[in-house]
Amino acid sequence: MSAPAESQRCRIADTGRPEIHTVGAGPWTVRVHPRAVAVVVGLAVVAVALGAVALTLGDFPLPLSRVLATLAGSGSRVDRFVVLDLRAPRVALALVVGASLGVAGAVFQSLARNSLASPDLLGFTTGAATGALIAIVVFGAGAGGTAVGAVVGTLATALVALALLGGATGGYRLVLVGIGLNAILVAVDNYLILRSDLTVATAAQTWLVGSLTGGDRTTVAVVGTGLAVLLVPALGISRRLDLLAMGDEAAGSVGVPVASTRAVALGVGVVLVGIATAAVGPIAFVALAAPQLARRLTGTTGPGLVAAAVLGGLLLLAGDVLGQRLAAPAQFPAGTMTAAIGGLYLVWLLAREWRAGR
Repeated sequence: MSAPAESQRCRIADTGRPEIHTVGAGPWTVRVHPRAVAVVVGLAVVAVALGAVALTLGDFPLPLSRVLATLAGSGSRVDRFVVLDLRAPRVALALVVGASLGVAGAVFQSLARNSLASPDLLGFTTGAATGALIAIVVFGAGAGGTAVGAVVGTLATALVALALLGGATGGYRLVLVGIGLNAILVAVDNYLILRSDLTVATAAQTWLVGSLTGGDRTTVAVVGTGLAVLLVPALGISRRLDLLAMGDEAAGSVGVPVASTRAVALGVGVVLVGIATAAVGPIAFVALAAPQLARRLTGTTGPGLVAAAVLGGLLLLAGDVLGQRLAAPAQFPAGTMTAAIGGLYLVWLLAREWRAGR
């Protein structure tokens, strides 16, 4: 195959490995997995369909035809208020927050070479919660101050983790340090809630369960912009992260700048977690499961950032819809539903691994 060709095609010879297309010429080449593209498109279609269904549900039910008419600009004044001002921001927020967590989970799992290295278990999500609780309990902050506290808490937790790791972020060390930090931060969170008065403690506990209620267009714009900006460097290092799975020495031998790649990956993952948690509170399971499920569906071994993003948005939206309708008129926060789904997923995964090992 000639290098200047507009499109090159190569097939992995090993059985079971996905077919790969290399599109472009010279340095402007992109590796494309047809199966991964098909999966991403399919997941996006499901997410759009579920989002449309979510717009019809609520205390003021609307048929899908009226929802579509409203989105097209011809709905009544009441329909526009319900669909565009109340429900559409919530659906959009679920998608962008879930996508942010999916990308962050994929980055951390590739960085640590461990499928359990999600922000939930590494302490970054809990660090965001601790920062927000300090803002609420100590400073009496409102929504804006709570968001700032969450981002600062995430960054502070990452700095402490790096200091304890001495700069090394691969293998099980990051997971072990993260689990230790997570336990300490949970204790700090409990202390902060116990020392506050009932009103403040209630507000703090409400934020801690992770809810999409109250999401508005501004929040969607902030999280969506952060995701779009940070996805660029994440995609830029995705191939390097895939090579890091071979180990630092092997990756370095083929020209991967290990230190800078880890720094960029850690920065992208931490900021994504901070922004997502600041917007809706701690959301469990999505960052852990979305990258794993994405890799299973696409048949790839790399980070699979786009697939993880789409699947993360779909998982959070599904959790929110279930939370709203499972025991209607009572509602469960999205964070509670994703945690319950995550527990079932982990039980299934352990049972599967146990049966495979027999």
